[in-house]
Amino acid sequence: MKTELLKGLSEEQIAKVKACKSQEELLKIAKEEGIELTDEQLQAINGGACISGPSIKCPKCGSSKYDTIVYYEYLAECRYYVCKKCGTEWGK
Repeated sequence: MKTELLKGLSEEQIAKVKACKSQEELLKIAKEEGIELTDEQLQAINGGACISGPSIKCPKCGSSKYDTIVYYEYLAECRYYVCKKCGTEWGK
């Protein structure tokens, strides 16, 4: 997890965040602790990191032909990729 996403949290909150094993668990803790997340933090939690350009390749077969699937979760835009050659999904 990027350290800048933990700025402004107490040591106890940081420990709770680092112990999370899923997005859902992290968002539950944020809600319980009354932590307001920025758009950047929501995107990071939901895997919304931007990947662009010709460097995107399937981690299984190396193909650069893929579909981008965009969906919304917790008011944040999320995306993942599906290889057109072998069907592998990544970026979730």
